[in-house]
Amino acid sequence: MDNKNSFFSNRNTVRDLTAADVQNASDYLEVVKAISRATNQSIYIIDYQKKGFEYVSNNPLFLSGHTAEEVCEMGYEFYFKYVPADDLELLLKINTVGFDFYETLPLEDRKDYSISYDFHLTNNEGKLILINQKLTPIFLTEEGKIWKAICLVSLSTEQKYGNIIIQRNRYNETYKYELSSCCWQRIEKIELSDREKEILRYSIRGYSINEISEKLFISSDTVKFHRRKLFEKLEVSNISEAISYASQNELI
Repeated sequence: MDNKNSFFSNRNTVRDLTAADVQNASDYLEVVKAISRATNQSIYIIDYQKKGFEYVSNNPLFLSGHTAEEVCEMGYEFYFKYVPADDLELLLKINTVGFDFYETLPLEDRKDYSISYDFHLTNNEGKLILINQKLTPIFLTEEGKIWKAICLVSLSTEQKYGNIIIQRNRYNETYKYELSSCCWQRIEKIELSDREKEILRYSIRGYSINEISEKLFISSDTVKFHRRKLFEKLEVSNISEAISYASQNELI
């Protein structure tokens, strides 16, 4: 991977834009900036015609000691500087297999899909953190190519990099890319029980196990039992990871 162009697939080369393409994108950035002020997630806007970032929100956790403006100016060179070599190779793999998958979709469905994955980033203290990026199209060209996409960045709930998932938003349709076999596999979306959802919602509000048991009129041991089953189902180790996973995957 020699330069930033390695991140941009020939399958999604955006050259000439029509007047309709440009009109569709007018003034949308003000909405994105407003959203970024109301969330703890970091937000990037990727421009596939210019092969760089159009916008980066000001979240210092994911900027590796730079300002948002500096990262926006650096574009994909930021990854070359702060992502380890093995993870860079992973990002290139994701770029290839993601657009291969995307090309198989009907044009009218392409904006319904998002892709998420985990990789390491060197933070401002020089330490590696595992982050999750979730990317979904904002604007397509009239030919169906992704022109602009929004990328949401948060701390990963996983233990290692990879975890490449494509989901069709608002549909029970999820695909996981298996690095070992180099193929996509459709997986069933995790379904939480009503009790598990209740416990998660109270946990989000800061309730302790004893407080949840009082609210639900069950014993604290029963709350602990449902939490353990929830952790097993989501493959996480604590309630914070469960909340993060459930929120990111729209399970509650």
